[in-house]
Amino acid sequence: MPEYPSDSNKMRAQSLNRTGLEHYEHWELDSAITLFREASRLDKTNPDYYLNLARAYVRTGDYEHMLQALGNYLRYEKDPDLTDRFQALFSNALDAVETRLTEVMTRHKVSLEIIGAAIQMWVEYRVSIGKQSLDLSRPEDWAAALDYTVRKVNFIETPLEELVKWYRADEYAVRLHHQDLVTTLDIMPCDYRYFRGDENPLDKLVEAALMLEELEKRFHTAS
Repeated sequence: MPEYPSDSNKMRAQSLNRTGLEHYEHWELDSAITLFREASRLDKTNPDYYLNLARAYVRTGDYEHMLQALGNYLRYEKDPDLTDRFQALFSNALDAVETRLTEVMTRHKVSLEIIGAAIQMWVEYRVSIGKQSLDLSRPEDWAAALDYTVRKVNFIETPLEELVKWYRADEYAVRLHHQDLVTTLDIMPCDYRYFRGDENPLDKLVEAALMLEELEKRFHTAS
């Protein structure tokens, strides 16, 4: 039988979840995970806490714990549209978006590493949007948007108009999906999650920042 929480535990869990969402939005993921885990401990039957926990885990790249959290979420979620969507993440089969994506990218000689990064982006997006609605009636538009986004991260210059032709996609929809991917996943140029080049330019920026910090420290240190 499900463990129904006391009123005090339920209220405490709601407060922890709200605070966890604030930490999640600021990419304070360790604390967000701790808060969501405690919320789910206090109220084991609320699916939202497990879903938020999965969203935090996927941001850290921890797929094992993400799937565990989603498994708990599916035990308590009653909406069949949501359960079907998240259940698909446990399947080894490619969905319609991934199938179209791999077909086109392979045809145009894109490396397996880049294709894998695009599929990773799609998995992380589907988890990160939580209960937000997801229209998959035109998978070609999503596939083109993923291809376009991962190319931009990796500095592969391909005009959007050309990608739209390859996928037989709608250019306006692709632009909207691209912006949604960037905003939801907080994607930046050379993003470490999806960049597959030999040398990431961000590494040089980090090295330069550390060097500047050290030089300033030496400059202000009395001799």
